[in-house]
Amino acid sequence: MPIERLTPQFVQLAYCPEGKRKVDYYDDLIPGFMLEVRHTGATFHLRYQDDHGRLKQLKIGTTRDITVAQARKKAKQLRAQVVLGGDPAAKRKEKKAVPTYNELADQHLAYAETYQKAPENTASVMRVHLRPRWGKLHLDEITTQDIAKWFAEKRDAGLAPATVEKIRIVLNRSFELALRWKMPGIASNPIKGIPRRKFSNGRNRFLSPEEAEKLQQAVTASSNPQLKHIVGLLLLTGARKGELLKAKWQDVDLERRAWFIPDSKTGKSRHVPLSQAAVDIINQLPRWEKCPWLLPNPETREPYNDVKRAWDTARRAAGMPDLRLHDLRHSAASAMVSSSVPLYTVGRILGHADFQSTARYSHVAQDTLLDAVEAGAAKLNWAGGSDGV
Repeated sequence: MPIERLTPQFVQLAYCPEGKRKVDYYDDLIPGFMLEVRHTGATFHLRYQDDHGRLKQLKIGTTRDITVAQARKKAKQLRAQVVLGGDPAAKRKEKKAVPTYNELADQHLAYAETYQKAPENTASVMRVHLRPRWGKLHLDEITTQDIAKWFAEKRDAGLAPATVEKIRIVLNRSFELALRWKMPGIASNPIKGIPRRKFSNGRNRFLSPEEAEKLQQAVTASSNPQLKHIVGLLLLTGARKGELLKAKWQDVDLERRAWFIPDSKTGKSRHVPLSQAAVDIINQLPRWEKCPWLLPNPETREPYNDVKRAWDTARRAAGMPDLRLHDLRHSAASAMVSSSVPLYTVGRILGHADFQSTARYSHVAQDTLLDAVEAGAAKLNWAGGSDGV
């Protein structure tokens, strides 16, 4: 084991003898500081024993990249870590093991597919927003400050608060999983330090009877022959779009006037009562042999993923470009509440998980109650003035 003073002159002249694969020259000042010389070049290293007595070797740099002085300075720093009980080689190995967000996102999505009903929503948020910004960064490079600034930029760019919140939820879930899986490079969730912005995502857009009539004319004229049935049943049942598009004939009992939804957004099954108007629509639906779906695409005989194009054309033709398919559900609820149906009953029909979801229609119920007391007052013909006139 040759021991030399690793000076610039020595390093410049050092060579690997013929017949040998390599030769190591150890410095006489810094224990473990060495020069490994091969026929292809020379490299500075530090050799040391860890706390378990295992021999470790840590590369410092090649003679082409750093000077002897730089290598000696680095060797002193690393040696000091060893003396203080550290293991610089293990630390560097751990650093290299830190995954990128893209790698975390892949694992997150694979996990989401095992339990989420619509993992494609998570994949979409990652593809459109998270991967382009954070994908190539390692987890230990992603900071709370950078994420908070990015969220602010998203809001300033005009992104809807609800969309920013979806992004926050997915990114937060990614880091929570990284912590659970004990991935290297992450000791805490950087999202936790960012206050959640409060916003109101509620929207109460109800169809008036006049608007409903215009909409019916527009969907009846649609090039999609199923659109009029889809819109009609959404409005008459208050069901969610996804529930109706995945409905099967086997779940519809026309004698009992009930539609069974085996799996809903809340994770619970429910029975939706069918009005006579809804039954009339179902009786008009075309049926195909060996096709189980209630409202399939006539061309593919498979459920629609969406009817966005046909719906957009119809709502514009009806003069209601702001109307969403989901507003039909609100309209169904509003119509029931306006007809004095109790909020609890409306919530059961809509399949709400809690009363708060139905409470948004309480103002409609209040209007109905006001109409009731006004009707009662008119019937009694009681003058409201203090003097009885």
